[in-house]
Amino acid sequence: MKRSIQRAGDRYHNDHGWLKTSFSFSFADYYDPDNMHFSSLRVLNDDHIAPGTGFDLHPHKNMEIVTVVLKGELEHQDSTGNREIIVPGQIQRMSAGTGIYHGEANASSSEPLELLQLWFMPESLGITPSYETHTYGLESIQNRLLPVASNHAKELGTAHIHQDMTMYLGHFQDGEEVTIEQRPNRSLYIFVMEGEVGFEDGEMLNRRDAARIENAGSLTLQFKPGTHVMVIDLP
Repeated sequence: MKRSIQRAGDRYHNDHGWLKTSFSFSFADYYDPDNMHFSSLRVLNDDHIAPGTGFDLHPHKNMEIVTVVLKGELEHQDSTGNREIIVPGQIQRMSAGTGIYHGEANASSSEPLELLQLWFMPESLGITPSYETHTYGLESIQNRLLPVASNHAKELGTAHIHQDMTMYLGHFQDGEEVTIEQRPNRSLYIFVMEGEVGFEDGEMLNRRDAARIENAGSLTLQFKPGTHVMVIDLP
């Protein structure tokens, strides 16, 4: 097993006033040739968007985009005619494929919006653009890791993503020890939204820290009380 840790403070941070953001990988004006992606995970942006502001319509192509709303209300619109509000307990999946325009904004005029946006490289290029909102419900992730996006969507009841991966969310209000059994030659990405996650050797992940693990095999994680975490099984 090979493990590397990215601490929250080691991410690239930018403050645009209306948008405070942290990049886990190279993105926009941040470029590091040694930090372009981890497996098929290309982007993880931690965005804090001020009330009544957002991103105007802009294009994407050949990328699987997943947005996890942590706090507030996200207003989405795109060039295929979709327009809706996404809240905590839901995720948004957009397959850009041959090309799509979309805009995202804080739907509230008074409350901040906090979200994670992840981009995954797809298995195939040039697919037909598509979009879905998947509701999992906050109560469903209490003290467990629940799959919310996967290429095995029908079997798992998740959003469908065009990549050999599964994303899990968990909120361990009471604390919990969980053992993950991963197939050989796979990668595992762990991101802590809130709380603390401990490894068997005593190393800890704190708020907004991440672990990139290759060939995890059988991995036991200790989730401290109140921990909100994302775990992604990757090729």
